[in-house]
Amino acid sequence: MKTVRSDWANTLLVCKKCSKKIGGGFGPKGKTGLAKALRAELDVAKGRKGSLGIIEVKCLGVCPKGAVTVVKGAAPGEWLLVREGLPIAAVAAELGLGLGAAPDKGIPRD
Repeated sequence: MKTVRSDWANTLLVCKKCSKKIGGGFGPKGKTGLAKALRAELDVAKGRKGSLGIIEVKCLGVCPKGAVTVVKGAAPGEWLLVREGLPIAAVAAELGLGLGAAPDKGIPRD
């Protein structure tokens, strides 16, 4: 068996179906998907040579209204529901990605 090296320090799984349902919902005009907005905000390159892996998956099965489901690889037991329109800096801070912004109360932890 062979292995392939990756420079990822962490992995985020973002539900593509949730992003599509809300029509993006992030970024300056509110039309950018969460995965793309996070990559732009954190200046993360696509592929295995980036510092962080942000992967869009088909469906995580939660399907919240007006929100996107995100799973952090380091904490797979805690799924986040990121509501539409939440500032990307707040999302990154809540995920512990170190942008220095205070987490917003809009991410439910139920």
